[in-house]
Amino acid sequence: MAADEHPSGEVYATARGPLARLASPLAAGARARRHERFFAMCGLEPGARVLDLGCGALGLRALEPDLDITGVDLAGRPSYPGPFVCADAAAGLPFADHEFDLVYCSSVIEHVPPARRAAFAAEARRVGRAWFVQTPARGFPIEPHSLLPFAHWLPARLRRSYWRLGAAGSWEDISLLSRRELEDLFGAASPERLGPFVKSWVCIGRP
Repeated sequence: MAADEHPSGEVYATARGPLARLASPLAAGARARRHERFFAMCGLEPGARVLDLGCGALGLRALEPDLDITGVDLAGRPSYPGPFVCADAAAGLPFADHEFDLVYCSSVIEHVPPARRAAFAAEARRVGRAWFVQTPARGFPIEPHSLLPFAHWLPARLRRSYWRLGAAGSWEDISLLSRRELEDLFGAASPERLGPFVKSWVCIGRP
């Protein structure tokens, strides 16, 4: 996830400092509005099976507790409330082709190293009949993990030093995507806007 997520569903719950505490309810509200606007476009039928790729502690279950959701994450999630598989999608997932009606992937692809993104995306498309993929926009002026202005526009060497001032805590070399980069992986993307800025890109597609 772009923000740290607590099992309660609170955004930025495990981040540090007053900026994170201020941002958490704002981010939660933005996430709920995004979900209300875009998720219905997936057109899920009753009984649909969903794979939450990069689910974190709770993921989509915080917003859709009644769906049949299987979580997947690189890290073990012993408290995850439902079926869970620890796996690296870029190395392959233990599911059949089109086993799920929807693959849901929110604020995850930017954490995947650029060289592995094509494999990650191909595997997500393989196991899903459809997909919902969201990622923070590289053109938005606030880096969403550190909550620092312009951090993602700096070279990694400078960004690493600046990162220590932000809310994220430990360093992670996160590479946000442009619209074209995301569309090359998952097809046409729609903007989620905040004022005059595109805050994130959302792809909803089918094979």
